[in-house]
Amino acid sequence: MIQKLKSQDREAFYELVALYKDSVITTCYRFLLNKEDAEDISQEVFVEVYQSIGSFRGDAKISTWIYRIAVTKCLNELKKRQRKKRFASLSKVLHIDEIAQWISGGPLADTEMHEEEMWKEVGQVLNKLPENQRVAYTLSRIDGFSNTEIAELMETSIIAVESLIYRANKNVTQQLKTLLKK
Repeated sequence: MIQKLKSQDREAFYELVALYKDSVITTCYRFLLNKEDAEDISQEVFVEVYQSIGSFRGDAKISTWIYRIAVTKCLNELKKRQRKKRFASLSKVLHIDEIAQWISGGPLADTEMHEEEMWKEVGQVLNKLPENQRVAYTLSRIDGFSNTEIAELMETSIIAVESLIYRANKNVTQQLKTLLKK
């Protein structure tokens, strides 16, 4: 398939897109938190794959190479947006709904106002994470990648990935405890 792709065989490219489209869109969504944006970026990912397949060396699996392109494109998009809405996809992992209920004293008539304030505070917590910690944390906890896969995607060592995830967990936990005390 790689040879067909390198010779710009359209059928092979359509097959590749069909194989990875859903996974790339899901990965992009986890970063961008918007279906339309995720679909747009995933199209850009496959355009880049098509245009740069000739430079694919085969050092990693093609899926890893594609995900690396997707993550890079998502990070570039997030930089443009200044990461304003980054925290929303992490809410399930961090049990934010439960924290919001606890902070607001349970369901109230003005729950939306309390939740909006809480989201702002949680967003500040997550935005304090260094970019590499956010990437490793998201790939691990949200997308379910193994540390080995994350190391390939981030072009770093497995030990570095483990350290990034550990520090991200520690930072988020510490910041949320501070938030809860308020």
